Amino acid sequence: MQELIPHTWETILKDTTKLTYFKALEAFVSSEYKEYSCFPKQADIFAALALCPLDQLKVVILGQDPYHGPGQAEGLSFSVPNDIKHPPSLINIFKEIETDLSVSYPKSGNLLRWAKQGVMLLNATLTVRANEPGSHQKQGWETFTDTLIHKISSEKSNVVFLLWGGFAKKKSKHIDPSKHLILSGGHPSPLSANKGYWFGNKHFSKCNAYLKINGKTEIEW
Repeated sequence: MQELIPHTWETILKDTTKLTYFKALEAFVSSEYKEYSCFPKQADIFAALALCPLDQLKVVILGQDPYHGPGQAEGLSFSVPNDIKHPPSLINIFKEIETDLSVSYPKSGNLLRWAKQGVMLLNATLTVRANEPGSHQKQGWETFTDTLIHKISSEKSNVVFLLWGGFAKKKSKHIDPSKHLILSGGHPSPLSANKGYWFGNKHFSKCNAYLKINGKTEIEW
């Protein structure tokens, strides 16, 4: 699995991949993919890193698990392939962008266009067993992605971190708020959004305003 980590990230992650926990994680993931149907495809496990090199990274959006239904997960948090029905959380993300930035609701739920602009769409756990949400949690992925977030915080400046929901908010302890912008709020899932914890947060316009002030190109959400 280590060989799947993009070379652009190898330097800052080489120490963590040598640790015992990562070797155990590799063995676990290898066994799971042999014995069960798992998502995303093995080649896409590190897609969030591959599509967003460190030197181009401007924004981090943190999810929790990959989608566990067939044909949905492609290695980018919240994203689904073209022609796949938009999941409820993604629908609410697009609705917030629609009202925040006055842009049209998109036909495709594929967020590759964001990744190519420097938005890392990272899940805290990078793999999952089919139809079993949370099945690959507490196997080492959280340690890996916590390390990744810490490394981004220490190596970069003026990154926007979008932390939605209680799980993501806990990751703020790995981020230096004096160097970066942390925008936290409710999760876009209907359970949270329908209680008033999502809509109206204006995270997307706030993100772009921060990028512009710091001399970076705004994201075309």
